Amino acid sequence: MIQAPFALAGHNPDVLTCIANLSNDEVFTPPELANQMLDTLEQSWASSNNGENIWANKDVTFLDPCTKSGVFLREIVKRLNFGLTVEIPDLTERVNHILTKQVFGIGITQLTSLLARRSLYCSKNAKGKYSIAREFETNEGNIWYERTEHTWVTGKCKFCGASKGEYSRNSELETHAYAFIHGENFKQQLLEMFGDNMRFDVIIGNPPYQLSNGESSDIPIYQHFVSQAKTLEPKFLSMVIPARWMAGGKWLDDFRSEMLGDRRISHLVDYERMSEVFPGVDFEGGACYFLWDNGHSGDAQVTSIQDGRASGPAMRRLDEFDVFVRDPIAAQILQKILHQQEKKVVDMVSGQTPFGLLTNFSDFHLQRNANDVGLHYSRPGSREIAYVRRSLVQKGQDLIDRWKVLVPKAFGERGAKPARVLGWSIVARPGEVCTQTYLVIGPFGTKHEARSFETYYRTKFFRFLVSLRKITQDAGRATYTWVPEQSWDQEWTDEKLYKKYGLTKDEIAFIESVIRPMDLDGE
Repeated sequence: MIQAPFALAGHNPDVLTCIANLSNDEVFTPPELANQMLDTLEQSWASSNNGENIWANKDVTFLDPCTKSGVFLREIVKRLNFGLTVEIPDLTERVNHILTKQVFGIGITQLTSLLARRSLYCSKNAKGKYSIAREFETNEGNIWYERTEHTWVTGKCKFCGASKGEYSRNSELETHAYAFIHGENFKQQLLEMFGDNMRFDVIIGNPPYQLSNGESSDIPIYQHFVSQAKTLEPKFLSMVIPARWMAGGKWLDDFRSEMLGDRRISHLVDYERMSEVFPGVDFEGGACYFLWDNGHSGDAQVTSIQDGRASGPAMRRLDEFDVFVRDPIAAQILQKILHQQEKKVVDMVSGQTPFGLLTNFSDFHLQRNANDVGLHYSRPGSREIAYVRRSLVQKGQDLIDRWKVLVPKAFGERGAKPARVLGWSIVARPGEVCTQTYLVIGPFGTKHEARSFETYYRTKFFRFLVSLRKITQDAGRATYTWVPEQSWDQEWTDEKLYKKYGLTKDEIAFIESVIRPMDLDGE
């Protein structure tokens, strides 16, 4: 759809392409992305409504429940202003109708609520002198913001999981208790916000991504916005969110099951690198946006984008596996391998802290004493081995005096292609243990068996199967779920594995294109 210039653009200079993000958690949406999402919405609305142009319907209502810059609402207003020209010919009347009856937002902070009003009304005060709206009774207009507090239960917010120590703040600081996901009955809250029995046809936005929960890693919160939006039963829902939910992420298992099993998702656009969506932002795992159509029940149109190149759309069943395999060729290869129904390597992989020694464990020494065991640990930029009293090793007793392979629990590449996927392995002797930096795979009866496994670990075939479940730097036990066990009596090569599983030339070429070699010489 070709957009006519917004007639009032002279009052509202487009600064939204150059403002800086508030943080990595609250990322402003580029106008180009907002318009791509609106294009997808427009096409789907027409498909579901006998070809009707959504922008020519004066009764359709839109909500951005997590508005920051106001870009979604602003671009919606521009499209409605053009689309309703025939229905409401007078410009002032048309703009006033759109702003007061059709577009609504909930600011995530006081600052963003002011910014959104400036984007939408050309004034931070909706009824101010310079506002292009004419009938608002309050300065807030339809961009609601009110300070919201967390509800603390045993040191965590019951709604979002935020840490009381981090977010119990005085009135001078933002609480980051976002109204849309804090409360028992949001439909009642909507009545209080907008003074009417509101029902929204379209909910669209870019929610905050995560908050600190006072532990070693941040807690995701974007999934709460998606789930809450569905409870309002819009006709369409579209949000841009991190893509790590597809295959990993702490606290996201239930959300992943919900999303993959939701047949109302009609479109999914997947960016393997977040920087392709949000310049200057580079979370591991990439980003995606989806369109949820309350009237749809079936497969989704999936488009994958890498390095500016799009593949698809391809019709995909999102719940083909328990995680989402991003590439259809990869899914085809995986089906072929799983069809063999072999035992999986995951059964040989330890959990976190295989010997009960945390990453920051320091009660070790450099000279070996009686009753010591060797300790593999890491420091920034290097791997080390020291010694620790056997009595301090509280877990993994059955592994201490066996041959085993240590593998790094994390390895990050920021979306590099071809990827190495995993860090270098270590064959650990009987009488050696490790800190939480590593997982343990084994045990093996002999050094020869451990070496055989290590040759398998370093094949592209092995690391390709891991990559399908490893969407961030974390390489925990679950990432090995699809890797089949082999016999540990030989050196494994990709050629042997490709032949064993009957991979075609195209399938082999695909693996070779996405996984780079891992030489036996090590780092």
